[in-house]
Parts: sequence; C-alpha cells; structure tokens
Amino acid sequence: MSTLTHTGRTDLKSGTTLKSRMTALARAELTLLGRSRATLFTALFVPLLLPLTVRQAADGMDLAKAGLSVGTVMLPAAIGFSLLFAIYTALTNVYVVRREELVLKRLRTGELRDPEILVGAALPSVGIGLAQCVLMAIGCTVLLDVGAPPAPHLAVLGVLLGVVMCVALAAVTASFSRTAESAQVTSLPVMFVSLLGSGITVPLEVLPDRLASVCELLPLSPVITLVRGGWTGDLSAYDALGAVATALAWTVLAVFAVRRWFRWEPRR
Repeated sequence: MSTLTHTGRTDLKSGTTLKSRMTALARAELTLLGRSRATLFTALFVPLLLPLTVRQAADGMDLAKAGLSVGTVMLPAAIGFSLLFAIYTALTNVYVVRREELVLKRLRTGELRDPEILVGAALPSVGIGLAQCVLMAIGCTVLLDVGAPPAPHLAVLGVLLGVVMCVALAAVTASFSRTAESAQVTSLPVMFVSLLGSGITVPLEVLPDRLASVCELLPLSPVITLVRGGWTGDLSAYDALGAVATALAWTVLAVFAVRRWFRWEPRR
C-alpha cells in the first residue's frame, strides 16, 4: 500500500492496485490539507459566504424579465463559488506546494503514474467541492423556495464537467506558478473572468446579446448554464449540447496544456 509520510517520502510496495494507491494518496493529501489553515479556510468557508453578495446584487436586477428568480440566480452562483474556491484555487495551491516540497518528484519514483498523482492529490479538494455543491443546492432549494429541478441531469452534468475542468485548470495554473504566494496571483485571471463573465454574479440572461454571446465561451459559463438550466427547465437541447461542447473543449485544452507544461520539480 502506498503511504506518504510527514516528510513527503513515498513508501510503495509492489503489487498495489489502482484503488489502494489512490486511496493512500488521497488520505495522505487530506491530512496535509488539514494542516494548511489558509487553504482549508478558502476551501470550506469562502464559498459559503460569497453567495450573500450575489443576493444583494440580484435585488437590483430585473430578473422577472429574464425569466429568473433570486433562487435560480443564487443557486448556480453558490455552486460556481464552490468550484472556484474549494477546487480550483485550493488545488492550485496544493499542486504548487507539493511540487516545491519535492513531494511530486518523490511520488514519481514509485508505482504511481503521472495522472494518478494529479488525480489522487485532487480527491480531497474535489470531495469538499462536491459536498458543498450538494449542501448549497439543498440550502437554496429550502430557504429560497426554488423547488426540485425539472431537469436534474443537466445540473449533475454541469457540476461534473465543472469539477473536471477546475482540476485541469488548477494544474495548468500551477504550471506557471513559482511559489504558493505567486499562485494567488496566477489564479486571479481565471477567478475574475469566471466571477464577472460566466454568469455567477451577473446572469448571462440579463446581459446584452452580443456581450452574452462572448461570455458564453468562457470556461465556467457552460457549467453555470447547465446548472441553471437544470433548475429553470427552459434550456433547449441545442443550447445544452453547445454548453457541453464548450466545457469539453476547455477541458481538452487544459489537459493538453498540463501534458505540455506541467512541472514536477521546483521552478528555479
């Protein structure tokens, strides 16, 4: 079984299975994540507080004209915040710190393959993000009287696509981050673009048509579109397929970038 000690060293025995390797790596990463108070705070509490700012902004929008309500604005926003902060931002920091501490380099000397290392390190953050998405969906449904989603498959598909995309984007961002401190800066472009233009704080439905058509191509826009469509039930099959295609395109592009530029040793 594969274990990661507090010094970051790898103890891999031959004959381990994929499940055992991933479980051991995820358990070790969860332990290390719990020791980083800043990362843990960002992942656990920031996504729970930010939706309140969206509520204030939503009160000043003409949502009825766009066929929306406060609930169908806040719920996708809450899920978007969870994806961005619990997964993307937290995981970018994790990848950079583990690389600079030579943990990733040591792991590559064992049985773990490169994709297994990246996925295994991401599992705790992904678990936190998914748990938050479920809690926020339940909370918004109960407190804001949103009701059950008429197309839950769209919401589930949107969340899953968002999780995979955020993991890939985190690895890409870590590739260009020299230190944990610089990772806070290199992650800002994706954060700002997603918060301002992907329909999280301002729904695309209330934007001018030309601006909305451009914002639809941003990385997290298809995720928010699918989640909101799952609760409004008015997303056409054509629009849903377009959103899925956009999300897959960004994910494929991010995976290609990871394979091309991801660094396993400290940047000097």
